[in-house]
Amino acid sequence: MRLLHPENIEDLAIGAAVLGTGGGGDPYVGKLMAIQSIREYGPVTLLDLDEIGDDDLIVPSAMMGAPTVMVEKLPSGEEIVKAFQALESFLGKPIKATMSIEAGGLNSTTPFTVAATLGIPMVDADGMGRAFPELQMVTFTIYDIPATPMAIADEKGNSAILNTMSNRWTETFARSLTIDMGSSAMIALYPLTGKQLKAAGVAGTITMAEQIGRAIRESRAADHDPIGTVLRVTNGYRLFEGKIVDVARRTETGFARGDATLEGTGSMAGSTMKISFQNEHLIAIKDGAVCASVPDLITMLDAETGDPITTEGMRYGFRVVVVGMPCDPKWRTPKGLEIVGPRYFGYDIDYVPIEQRYGALTR
Repeated sequence: MRLLHPENIEDLAIGAAVLGTGGGGDPYVGKLMAIQSIREYGPVTLLDLDEIGDDDLIVPSAMMGAPTVMVEKLPSGEEIVKAFQALESFLGKPIKATMSIEAGGLNSTTPFTVAATLGIPMVDADGMGRAFPELQMVTFTIYDIPATPMAIADEKGNSAILNTMSNRWTETFARSLTIDMGSSAMIALYPLTGKQLKAAGVAGTITMAEQIGRAIRESRAADHDPIGTVLRVTNGYRLFEGKIVDVARRTETGFARGDATLEGTGSMAGSTMKISFQNEHLIAIKDGAVCASVPDLITMLDAETGDPITTEGMRYGFRVVVVGMPCDPKWRTPKGLEIVGPRYFGYDIDYVPIEQRYGALTR
């Protein structure tokens, strides 16, 4: 158990964007919301998994929708608290703590608004170990934990409670509502017990994100290589370095979809890389060969500062380094790959763990 203050959130937001693989929402917006809430209501208590009881009720809170929309449609912070309270009222019992549904961008920091405002703790865990674009893409689904009842709310005051027959149907109906709400909404879902979370969750992701962000900050302050620091902290691989020469991006069916094309520089001169994304980076192809694919993490970092670049933040001319990182082992099971493997997203390839692709490749 420890208390998280605004300075913790600064590092956490950067690290969460690294783990977010381009998605999860704008980390800057989430950081501002979390810091404002903590300054107004006090620091948030972060609990380890072993500090929650087996019968405690835990509910993740998050933003749903296209990250590109967040640039113009800023949340007030009231929507997520309203959704959370609506679900608690529906469940008819007190919620012990909230948590992040994914370790990425805005959705790593959004729950701090709920925790600070309502005076409840957060759990140091999430349901992905990274970010994914669809609601059923959590480790909870692997363990047959239902997403509903789920609450959804927007900034206009609209809200709804969903009950569905499967987590895939939750995604379908919630996505339709989110589009009607302006392609972004706030949600509370996957109510689960402490016992379920200990078995099905990805532990330690809040702390991990904070460690990554702190490592980047300290590396820059010491005039060290921030990219190398990220690779050491995450056990990652340097997949590509180059310049963004094209970004084809569109907001479609509630997602930010598209492709980024990079031309190599330095040791990668003469090579090209294409990265396809659906909110998050899904597959990286270098000179026609697959470098990395979901469920492993593919993240784009600024070549000089090491700052993560989100899908909505990619621009022509940016000089970047593409980093690949191994995913949580739960995703490498047959059921995990059925939910988030490359074939689910329409890529006719088998998943190969990034460690097998690169072996002892220099990091």
